Amino acid sequence: MILVTGAAGQIGSELVGELRTRFGSKNVIAGKHRTPLPKAMELAGPSASVDVTNRQELDTTIKNYGIKTVFHMSSILSALAEQNLETAHEVNINGVFNLLQVCLENDVDQLIIPSSIAAFGPDTPRVNTPNDTIQNPNTVYGISKVFTELMGNYYQQKFDLDVRGIRLPGVISWETEPTAGTTDYAVAMFYGAIQSNRYECYLKPDTRLPMMYMPDAIKAILDISKADYSTLSHHCDFNVHAMSFTPSELAISIKEINPSFQISYNIDPLRQSIADSWPDSLDDKAARMEWGWEPEFDMSSLVNDMYMNLKSKLA
Repeated sequence: MILVTGAAGQIGSELVGELRTRFGSKNVIAGKHRTPLPKAMELAGPSASVDVTNRQELDTTIKNYGIKTVFHMSSILSALAEQNLETAHEVNINGVFNLLQVCLENDVDQLIIPSSIAAFGPDTPRVNTPNDTIQNPNTVYGISKVFTELMGNYYQQKFDLDVRGIRLPGVISWETEPTAGTTDYAVAMFYGAIQSNRYECYLKPDTRLPMMYMPDAIKAILDISKADYSTLSHHCDFNVHAMSFTPSELAISIKEINPSFQISYNIDPLRQSIADSWPDSLDDKAARMEWGWEPEFDMSSLVNDMYMNLKSKLA
């Protein structure tokens, strides 16, 4: 049995669907907490209340359902974490520790915990950031991701718990609406282009960040899950790269589809400072060599697919 925590979130909501397609709806538990699950997800398969800050509840859920694989998608994201330090610590740090310990105690076969480019900081080399390099993040979200990587590696080395993770860049999806995340401008720009032919961006036009289309993010999560354990030298801290672009470059690509689209800028100091501390591209040789990572979408195919699907959804 498979458990997905944070099943109502951006990635969790789409991961549950793919896992149910591959392994059968009855074999994938959608973990929910404060955010309600989409109705279709609840109707399609089993769900359970999962508060990662409550170790007893986690233990009960894993025991009751006989969980053998956990995909941990529950997290307080970058900008929101900066505004809610205590909650971010409870969910992103205490919650990860609870999950590691409960999985160990219940002989769970595998735990997948995504990390993020937020695990890097202003001292990190920005261009083609190496997999193994100085990190020193300066956000609470990034600090929690370094904790996740280190503790995951610790449980793997000390207890032989199969913990795996990838450092996800900004993830773009037409199925999930944008929130207040630092990289969510890339999703919101498509909504603006389709609904009103304009968008006001909160990052500077030349802010280059690594991005990935949701199908590739799901692919990367599932690929690392099924990788041969014996081939892995890394475990919880793989860089994965698909593309990098700036708000200005994305706007130009969208204008090729919608010539009426106009972009303006109103910089948000908090999100700009977070973006300025992150890499603009990643060296992902380790993922490519150790488990054959290869993205399917580049910027051109992402923009065309995203625009077409979102326009159809909003029609």
